[in-house]
Amino acid sequence: MTAASPAPRLNREARLAAQEKLPERSFLARHKFLFLRRLSQAAVFALFLTGPLFGLKIAEGTIASSMTLKALPLTDPLMLLQMLVASHWPEGLAILGAAIVAIFYALVSGRAYCAWVCPINPVTDLAFWLREKLGFQAKGWQPKPETRFWVLAMTLVVSGVTGTIAWELVNPITHAFRVVVFGATASLTFVVAVFLFDLFVARRGWCSHLCPVGAFYGLLGSGALVKVSTHARVACDHCMDCYAVCPEPHVISPALEGAKKGFSPIITSSDCTTCGRCIDVCDRGVFRFTHRFDASETTTVPAVRSNCSGETP
Repeated sequence: MTAASPAPRLNREARLAAQEKLPERSFLARHKFLFLRRLSQAAVFALFLTGPLFGLKIAEGTIASSMTLKALPLTDPLMLLQMLVASHWPEGLAILGAAIVAIFYALVSGRAYCAWVCPINPVTDLAFWLREKLGFQAKGWQPKPETRFWVLAMTLVVSGVTGTIAWELVNPITHAFRVVVFGATASLTFVVAVFLFDLFVARRGWCSHLCPVGAFYGLLGSGALVKVSTHARVACDHCMDCYAVCPEPHVISPALEGAKKGFSPIITSSDCTTCGRCIDVCDRGVFRFTHRFDASETTTVPAVRSNCSGETP
């Protein structure tokens, strides 16, 4: 069973009657991981802004290459890869910084970068939210998901041919950083372009279908440890709230609907951004964070929690 062919919903009146047994969850509980992600993204900017605002140079450089507390180099591995194919040998600190970042995301979760660090994520989330509020229900033009891997390959080819770090010239992530930290209004054009693309052209179009950075970090974290588990999938009532909020809804079905086929409850796809929104909105507590080797699952239906997610039921 997939998101394209969802199971019938349970009787709405029966669900509502069951939900009245327990008090409503708080707004914070319903958006816990969303708030934590926004806090994480804001903290990244704060590290760089402490210098120009308060004279405290905690992080110096850019989001692509920085030095934290004058001791910890951090470099985007994709940028380093572009430098290498462009025949520019990086400095030792850049190589060390790229190794640190690569090892971290390879062990934790590759696309956690997309949900917890990337400054474009709030932009595309806002476009998605506004798209739903305006009633733009159709997906619009949808590039094939593998398109982002072709874009990734193209950035490396162009870097090699031109001898430049090609993607950094147009990278919306870099331009969003310049807007916030350096006040570069010209860079706002790239950020607005992504917002308008997701709002009017393609639902979840940029992050899920085109962004080569997400493609790269997904490949990097294909064997990562941190995963989301549908450990209580026996309690799923097919309300589809998780599919509605997930930026990569195709990753849910194999774990959630795969019990009869003997599939693990772990969401193993490297496309998963580990954003935690499925955990936030699920009124039956089906999802939780765990590690990739945790195949345990609940075999009894837990008590129903109030469905006050605020998402379309």
